[in-house]
Amino acid sequence: MELFETYKFFFQASSKLYKSHAIQTIEMLQAAQHHNLTNFNNFLNVKNFKNLEKNTAIKKLQNYPAMKKIRTVGVVGAGTMGSALAQKFVQEGFNVILADRAMNFVEKGITGIKSTFSEGTKKKLFTDEQIKNFLNNLKGTENLFDLQGCDLVVEAIYEDFNAKSELFKELSSIVPYDTILATNTSSFSISELAASVKYPERFIGLHYFYHAAKNRLLEIIPGLKTSEDTIKTAHRFAVLTGKDPIYSKDANGFIVNRFFVPWLNESVRLHQEKVSIERIENVCKDVFGISMGPFELMNVTGVPVAYHAEKTLEVFGSLYTVAKELKKKTDEKQQWTWDKSKELNTCTTYPEVNLAVKERMLGLVFFICSQLLDEKVCSASDIDKGARIGLRWKKGPVELMRELGENEVTRLIVKIIDLYNMELPDAIGKKYWKPANVKLEKNDAIAVITIDQPETLNALSEDTMKQFSDCFDRADKNSSIETIFITGSGKAFVAGADIKFFVNNIKNERICNIESFTEFGQSVFHRIDNSKKKIVAVINGLALGGGLELALCADLILALPKAQMAFPETGIGIYPGLGGTQRSVRKLGNGLSKYLVLTGKMLSARDAEEIGLVDKVISNEEMFSILGGEIPLPFIEKKSLEGKWISIKNFFEKNSLQKITDKKYSLDGMNREEAEKLAKTIKYKAPIALKLAEQLINEAKGCSSELDHLREVFLTSDALLGLSSIGEKVVYQGR
Repeated sequence: MELFETYKFFFQASSKLYKSHAIQTIEMLQAAQHHNLTNFNNFLNVKNFKNLEKNTAIKKLQNYPAMKKIRTVGVVGAGTMGSALAQKFVQEGFNVILADRAMNFVEKGITGIKSTFSEGTKKKLFTDEQIKNFLNNLKGTENLFDLQGCDLVVEAIYEDFNAKSELFKELSSIVPYDTILATNTSSFSISELAASVKYPERFIGLHYFYHAAKNRLLEIIPGLKTSEDTIKTAHRFAVLTGKDPIYSKDANGFIVNRFFVPWLNESVRLHQEKVSIERIENVCKDVFGISMGPFELMNVTGVPVAYHAEKTLEVFGSLYTVAKELKKKTDEKQQWTWDKSKELNTCTTYPEVNLAVKERMLGLVFFICSQLLDEKVCSASDIDKGARIGLRWKKGPVELMRELGENEVTRLIVKIIDLYNMELPDAIGKKYWKPANVKLEKNDAIAVITIDQPETLNALSEDTMKQFSDCFDRADKNSSIETIFITGSGKAFVAGADIKFFVNNIKNERICNIESFTEFGQSVFHRIDNSKKKIVAVINGLALGGGLELALCADLILALPKAQMAFPETGIGIYPGLGGTQRSVRKLGNGLSKYLVLTGKMLSARDAEEIGLVDKVISNEEMFSILGGEIPLPFIEKKSLEGKWISIKNFFEKNSLQKITDKKYSLDGMNREEAEKLAKTIKYKAPIALKLAEQLINEAKGCSSELDHLREVFLTSDALLGLSSIGEKVVYQGR
């Protein structure tokens, strides 16, 4: 409320003569949604306000935060979606007020949340103490005036434009002017809904996906008047609530529903053309790598939902016209029925029909996604994220188009446009399909490089490594940048290299490709080592293998409380090849380096801080403030090794791998039971990989020495076995 008080003071200090000028300036500041101190100061000088009055106004304005801090969230609508949102927000530490038009709806929603939490305790996802805290932070109300203290209000009522507009009109007269108002609409225009809101610059679309407490996808849709600070605040809130955001222009269907709902609709059309539901389900599951086909998905999420969503898309042309059978099922309030036991039988019968279904469904998706790119609704990467994260497709539409190639994609799209008399989109071809896996943002003297492929846990593929290299070089060569931050999006910092790349090249006897990739990666990491900038790694989630090796290149490593890190390589038949055997020694010393590399033990953020692998654990809020340049980097206090870590360090310094595996080790203060556990852990790792890893650590010849044994380790049968069996128990033969 600081800025509001400034405005109030400003009016009081103004003479009647200057009131209109004051209003214009205030409107300008509100539209910008952040303080423009220079313009405000100039205005005060020109209008000759008294120094005391001017200084008071400026001081208040200076103290007003540029970005809204979200602490209390209101959710309006206690149905399936609203309750799931309230549950998720309260789980992530926010105060939540769940509102609906009557308390019986609110109580039903809260009862459902309690039931979900109860199931969570049985599965050991939550403790009783956690649930107690969750419920203490969750309140229910039927009175919208109880939302006055909210920093953000998310609307999750039924899809009716007039009802939503009336709600926002009422809300904007109740909550403070700087409370962000968001709609969860899946179909209506954000800008049109914003017309019912006072100060529309604080209005935004936040489209969540079923089930909202579990599905990580979130579409962020700014309206025409949505301010940049509102967008940034929405992004921050998305990350703090465990969501992976994608950005859409304000267009019907946004991103995912634009291609997904017609995909459902097209399956109904195929059924109308006498193709069995069993066949359509089976083909779609196979082609798109999903566990539920379109008809089962409609039954789960609601057949009327698909109908109403498709109805809003009819503005795009004949392809989007609602299928007659979809309307009929909706009118009759019926679900789809079929014999699931017959689905598998469709694999071998009438293969030409299977091919027709496959081409029709792929062609439709490719056509609509090409339209999205044509209309600049979103990026190619956001389309793939939407499909893989939100819909759980094995591969994204753009990824599939890249694999099939321009000629085949064009052929499939032409079949669709001929069928529905549509126009061929321009955005077909490699230049439109290029993924943006890494992004670079600059803020004064700060550059932030984010590896942004959460659907793959930010795995370091060839393309991702090249994009990262390009982003780092641009930041490193920019003379105005002093500090470069490296972080990841989603649940991972970087969860290692692309395993499929290794497996494919081993099977195709192209170890030279693995050597080239590793050599290039080492050259990139070497440039980070030698940069004159301050390099800071912010580990936001999983940092495994190559991810931890990347972090070790930084001058400073910060980690969020839930971050986890490990060198799992010896457990999958190989050894760290991007400097892990060398930089870990520089950071931790020989003993702890061997402990990490030979055992593959997963460390929590606190464990990593205790051994000195991480310089400091910071909160989520601190992360955003540091990356945004709002607060300086933390002071790092040098800590001494304590407790169990001393005995672990000594154990690995004084005992060779051979002594440990032969159980002829010296305890030197370590508990025998703990030593046996470590020996047992190492016993299940790949012997050749262990031997080479220890050799590299002991020789300490530098990061490039890891390249010398790549061919040797990747040619072992253990390497192929381990890399092909991620997550499974395997027995290595040492060959």
